[in-house]
Amino acid sequence: MSRFAIRTGARQRGLGPPPSKRATGVTIMLAGAVFVVIGMLSLSACAATQAPTAVAPGAPGFLLGLWHGFIFPVAWVVSLFTSQVEIYAVPNNGGWYDFGYFLGIVVFGVGARKSHTVYRDNVINVRARRID
Repeated sequence: MSRFAIRTGARQRGLGPPPSKRATGVTIMLAGAVFVVIGMLSLSACAATQAPTAVAPGAPGFLLGLWHGFIFPVAWVVSLFTSQVEIYAVPNNGGWYDFGYFLGIVVFGVGARKSHTVYRDNVINVRARRID
């Protein structure tokens, strides 16, 4: 028996459901996983699809997507002032262009900058007092 249970008498008072009826961590994790999978499947039904014949042979691919993702911040600011500049190439070759665009933004572009560094200078080691 744990020290907490002895001191408070939790077992003696019969707080909570009996051990056979308690939800275990595995049960809760399994229920959460099932919920997440159902949610992801529901959202994937909303995903747009593209017909293979809709892609032009010379459409921008992975490398241009990478470049467009990298220059996204500048292209976005310029696109606010002129209708000649777009931040995303349409038509493109689909998934590979999107993957390059994502990598360009996250890895090499805006998302790659180091934003916050935490330094730990002082360690306070104080023993807590019991309040009666």
